[in-house]
Amino acid sequence: MKITRPARIIFAGGGTGGHLFPAIAIANRIGEMLKNNGGSEILFVGTKRGIEFRMKEKLGYPLHLINMRGIVRSLTLKNLLVPFVIIGALLKSYFLLNRFKPDVVVGTGGYVSWPVLKMANWKKINTVLQEQNSFPGITTRQLAGKAACIYLGFKKANEFLNTNSEIKVTGNPVRKTISGGNREEALKEFGLDNSKKTILILGGSQGARAINEAVLAGFEKLNVSNRYQLLWQTGKRDYTEVTALAGRKVQDCTLFPFAHNMEQVYAAADIAIARAGALTLAELIECNIPTILIPYRFAAGDHQRKNAEDMTAMGLAEIIEEKNLKNINLIEEAINLMESDRFDKMNNRLKEKTQNRKPAVDVIAEDIIKIINETRKSEN
Repeated sequence: MKITRPARIIFAGGGTGGHLFPAIAIANRIGEMLKNNGGSEILFVGTKRGIEFRMKEKLGYPLHLINMRGIVRSLTLKNLLVPFVIIGALLKSYFLLNRFKPDVVVGTGGYVSWPVLKMANWKKINTVLQEQNSFPGITTRQLAGKAACIYLGFKKANEFLNTNSEIKVTGNPVRKTISGGNREEALKEFGLDNSKKTILILGGSQGARAINEAVLAGFEKLNVSNRYQLLWQTGKRDYTEVTALAGRKVQDCTLFPFAHNMEQVYAAADIAIARAGALTLAELIECNIPTILIPYRFAAGDHQRKNAEDMTAMGLAEIIEEKNLKNINLIEEAINLMESDRFDKMNNRLKEKTQNRKPAVDVIAEDIIKIINETRKSEN
């Protein structure tokens, strides 16, 4: 794994955190591995519309912007411009690759990864793909045939890929520190009781209105128990409204809009109620947290449902359909699960899955470095 000059790597992917954060985790790990072994030069490629642009000051890497979009599903004149946008994106990718001269290009999904990897393939530059979801995105499906290796977050994704490329089911890469929180410190930080079990509510940075409403409706079940408490991420959008509606209705509850210290959030949790985004699931698995999943029904390709079904098939979670939330007490469902043998089985399955397993981020980073080494040897 020795590299004598800086490894040059482009990460193309973004639009959402689900595409961006795995790329950051891989990039950080490669940087750590090569810190005293030749070093690395890493460039991210994204769009102005993606989360990567909003995070550019905190990204930690240079960000090159390319205008790229897909076809809008409704009838609109904007679709007439798409062919010209694609041609422009391909040309910009070509000149970027000429200038940066990467050893490898890593695609993690989102529209912007397509022109960059397409041009990399044309120029015979090694590419790898990291697919987060059980149902692969269109970019992964189209580019799979030319990739040196494809890393899957879920085994089921392999069923949708028609390729002879090497495929590895690694799970999704997450920050190595994500499971490093301290429970005692976390409970103190959030003002929670160490003698009670903590139900974590997750709706993503923007929250999940349906989940928030269902939690509000289930407060009375929490109030009659002195054994459970809530750690509730409402999302930035709903925080003020949910706080006002909750008022004095509930005790043993800490609300917050969004947290960047997620390792502490996970450390405080005994069970989670969450959407089924791939990154969230990877973090919950890494932190060994049994989960009730409520898939977002409008997710592209219904990928959240497929993610959730994969999780339940592995015995790591249970599903509640969003359409059923008005007919159940969500807090009661979580408490009933924790008081059943199903909860113990989930905990055991999670421990089995993570025990003695090399983290996905290590596998992928090591492989990318190996690809670079092998390519350079063949060039000498």
